[in-house]
Amino acid sequence: MRAVLTVRADDRYSRAIRATADLLTRLRLTFAFVGSVSRSGLLGSRVDDGSIDVLALMTPEQKNQVAMMGSNRGFRVDRGEIEQSEELDLVPLNFEDIRVNVLVASNALYAHIVNAAVEAALDGQTVRVAAAEDLALLLSLAEDPAAEMLIRLPDFDRRAYNERLISIGLPQLVVAE
Repeated sequence: MRAVLTVRADDRYSRAIRATADLLTRLRLTFAFVGSVSRSGLLGSRVDDGSIDVLALMTPEQKNQVAMMGSNRGFRVDRGEIEQSEELDLVPLNFEDIRVNVLVASNALYAHIVNAAVEAALDGQTVRVAAAEDLALLLSLAEDPAAEMLIRLPDFDRRAYNERLISIGLPQLVVAE
């Protein structure tokens, strides 16, 4: 059983994470924070720079709803950026001076990451973050050394991680069980 996770963030980032979670929850989307927010919950780091990345299960119509409702809930929405990202599975937002990337979970791997997300606490609020195995996979693809830190966690499920790597055609990244 995994310990209760806690996301640590400075005040600005905490507000942005909570606002993002509130926005996506009000739209009734299933989502999971990835990147620095997930890393904070799993490895104890602090979110205090860079962008906030979140994967969400949504339809193309819901992408427009995220932008429209976001602009009514304190997010700055740049229509030019929205138009430029039409081809991408991304809704670019800004909360105060923090970039928030809402990524559409457009394939089976991303959908799995969202559905397998785990709960973490942030200032008394529950947020969902990518599971250790899923964040390790994403970090391995980005050649980020933090992947190795996740793999070393005592409750890291190496078998599930390896099975996922093999299923998506990356057997070269398999780790010893």
